[in-house]
Amino acid sequence: MAEQSKKIRVAVAGLRFGGAFAPIYHAHPDVEYVGICDPDEEQLKKYGDTFGFERRHSNLDELLQSDEYDAIHLVTPIPQHGKQAVDVLRSGKHCACTVPAATTIEELKSIVQAQKQSNKNYMMMETAVYTYPFLHAQRMLQQGDFGRIQFLRGAHYQDMENWPAYWMGLPPMHYATHAIAPLLAISGARATKVHCFGSGVMREELRRQYGNPYPVETAIYQLDKPNLSAEVTRTLFHTARSYMESFNIYGERASMEWHMEDEEQILFKMGALMEGRGRSMSSERIKPASRPDLLPPELARYITHQIELDPDNPHQSVLQGNGHHGSHPHLVHEFVRSIVEERRPAIDAITAANWTAAGICAHESAMKDGQEVRIPSFDEI
Repeated sequence: MAEQSKKIRVAVAGLRFGGAFAPIYHAHPDVEYVGICDPDEEQLKKYGDTFGFERRHSNLDELLQSDEYDAIHLVTPIPQHGKQAVDVLRSGKHCACTVPAATTIEELKSIVQAQKQSNKNYMMMETAVYTYPFLHAQRMLQQGDFGRIQFLRGAHYQDMENWPAYWMGLPPMHYATHAIAPLLAISGARATKVHCFGSGVMREELRRQYGNPYPVETAIYQLDKPNLSAEVTRTLFHTARSYMESFNIYGERASMEWHMEDEEQILFKMGALMEGRGRSMSSERIKPASRPDLLPPELARYITHQIELDPDNPHQSVLQGNGHHGSHPHLVHEFVRSIVEERRPAIDAITAANWTAAGICAHESAMKDGQEVRIPSFDEI
C-alpha cells in the first residue's frame, strides 16, 4: 500500500466547466498543488487571477510533457476525449475525464488498453452516480428497501442551442451516460443488447456535422442480470422540456421516481393486499441528505444546498456548492483516493467503456431503424 501521507499533483485541462473542479482539488488534503490549462489565454489569466492558481498552461501538450503532475483531469470537448485520455495515460499520468469517455467503440478499446499498459488510473467523472438522489437510492438498495428490482428507466432532457460548435447535431445517445449510468450502477449490471428508435425532425444544418437526423432517441436495453431490462430517452434539440437528468427504480417492495430537476424524489411503497383486487400503494416526497459523511471535512462545503446562483458566473457553483446536485466533491475525492490508495477508481476504464458503449450502440441501432445491436464487453481486452 502507498503511504497514506502521499500527496498528488493534479492539473485540470479545460476551464469552461473544469473551473468548477480546480478549487475542490486545491482543497483536498491529499493534493499538493493544482495547475490549470486552457487554450484561451484570456480565460486562463482571468480564472487564475480570480481563484489564485499560479501554475498555468495554454495547451495539453505542456502537461503531457511535464513531470510536475501525477494526474490530469480532462474537461475538454467531447470529440477529443478518446484520443486525449489515451495520450494522458501513455504519458505516465493518471487520467480523469468528463463524460462521455469517447464516441466510438474503437476509442473505448484504446482507453482500456492504454490503462492496462500504463498501469495508471482512469476514471470517468460521471456526476449522475454521486448526486443526492442517487446516493439516497444507493443507501435504500443496501438496506434492501426496494426488494427485487423489476425495471429501470432513465432520461436526460436538454436543449443545446447556441452551445459550442461541436455540440451541434450531436447524436443524443452519444451523450447519454447521465441517464444510463445510474441504472447500470444501481443494478450492478452491464447492458448487453439494445433496440433504439430515433424520433422527431432535426433541421438541416444540425444534421450535417454528424449525419444524425434525430433530436430524440429512445432505447430499450437488455441487461446481464436475469429478467432485467431498462429504458432510456435522450433529447438534445427541438424538444420543449426543461432540463432534467432523471432515473426511476421500480422494485417489488418500493419504487423511486425523480422527474423534475428542482423537485424532490417520489417514493412509492407496496402495501397490504386489499379486499378485492390489488394492493394498496403509498407515496411520499423525500428529501435526500447531502452526505458530507462520505467526504473529508475540507470538501464538505462543496456539497451544500444553495438556492441562488449567478447564471452569468459559471464557477459560482463551486464556491457555493451543489454542482450537479453535490456530486463534484465526491468525484474528486474518489479519483484522488484511488491514486493514493493504489486501487481502481469506482468508475474505472472498463466500467466507463461499458456505460459509454451502451449509448454508442443505441445510436447505431437508431440509424438501423431499431435493429438489435449487441453491446461489446470490455472485460477481456
